[in-house]
Amino acid sequence: MNNLIWFRNDLRVQDNNSLFQACKNSGKVIGVYFLDPRNFENNKYGFKKTEKFRAKFLLETLRDLKNNLAEKNISLLIFHDLPETIFPKLVSEFEISNVYLQKEWTKDEIRVNDSVKEKVPDSKFIEVYDQFLFHPDDIPYQDFSKLPEVFTEFRKKCEKESKIRPCVEIQSKALDNLIETSNEIPSLEDLGLESFKLDKNSAFPFRGGENAALKRMENYFFETENLSEYKKTRNGLIGESYSSKFSAWLANGSISARTIYWEIQNYEREICKNEDTYWLVFELIWRDYFKYISLKHGEKIFKIDGILGKEYEWKSNDKALRQWINGNTREPFVNANMIELQRTGFMSNRGRQNVASYWAKEWEQDWRVAASYFESMLIDYDVHSNYGNWMYNAGVGNDPRDRKFNIKRQAEMYDGDGKYQKLWLNPNLF
Repeated sequence: MNNLIWFRNDLRVQDNNSLFQACKNSGKVIGVYFLDPRNFENNKYGFKKTEKFRAKFLLETLRDLKNNLAEKNISLLIFHDLPETIFPKLVSEFEISNVYLQKEWTKDEIRVNDSVKEKVPDSKFIEVYDQFLFHPDDIPYQDFSKLPEVFTEFRKKCEKESKIRPCVEIQSKALDNLIETSNEIPSLEDLGLESFKLDKNSAFPFRGGENAALKRMENYFFETENLSEYKKTRNGLIGESYSSKFSAWLANGSISARTIYWEIQNYEREICKNEDTYWLVFELIWRDYFKYISLKHGEKIFKIDGILGKEYEWKSNDKALRQWINGNTREPFVNANMIELQRTGFMSNRGRQNVASYWAKEWEQDWRVAASYFESMLIDYDVHSNYGNWMYNAGVGNDPRDRKFNIKRQAEMYDGDGKYQKLWLNPNLF
């Protein structure tokens, strides 16, 4: 009997535990990925669940994955169809007994999982947690309900008591493992989206895929040594060098957090170890924390009163939404960031904090609508980080101080010469 790897947000060959486990078994190993049509439909707020920017990045990622798997003599089947429709045919045609996949726990993913399992009840599903830096079995909170609501407490305890697991290495299968497959990777138009050209001012001019992720890591670490300045530059706004930009590859799993962590350790041994190099690990732990918060609180991360159950008088105004999305507010700094997102699918962390605070705290608009817009537009959308950060900024998440940003002061601090605002509000000047 044979083994199927159901790829989702783990689109890599290096350090992929599902792939590693499947390859240890006898029988064929086959990969499958579904471009689920539901992920390209409009949601209840009228936004496409996945817009063109992330979709293009995903299609590029699938090309890398297909090629890198082929080098290991493993075939990747790609379907633009519902998993529950295709799975029974796959299981039957290829005599699949084991299905390996990354464990997910948010509502949409669980719904799809359940639908598939109903259709192939005799297959064994082996799900592994594989999107963390600190594996859930290794953290000092085996009861997720005991996870602290303050990040600093979580970080310090994990740093003191937990170890990062080593990366796993995939061995090639025999040549006869390959199967004949003619299915092609669809185009943006096939997914109902428009093709586009990269904006020349984009701070994220990178391709999707594992190869591009590893290339970026090599460049950001060893070729430029930008990692040695990371904490100092990470609040930048213009260009590709102010931060690592790993978030999009991490979001769809083209690279693992462990791979980045161990390469930071190599960098610290060979080049430099300072507060800046540590700060990238710090940010990876933040990413972990939002995942653990969603594990602990489940559906609450999508509720208007968040994980705190805190009630505000939220408003819902279509005109305000259009103004915010199109960069027509009274704050030029907010406008510049929103136009950057609209044109490129990317925005700096500093920008995200400010536009979120403006929407939720100045205008007191329903934060879930804006979170849904981010979900649609962002190349680096990750359900846990997106909703975790939006709750945080809306005052219903993991921020005991419930802060509101002074947007004008933020613009003075981070764009004192106004160069960023001019770049997006007056692009003809550049």
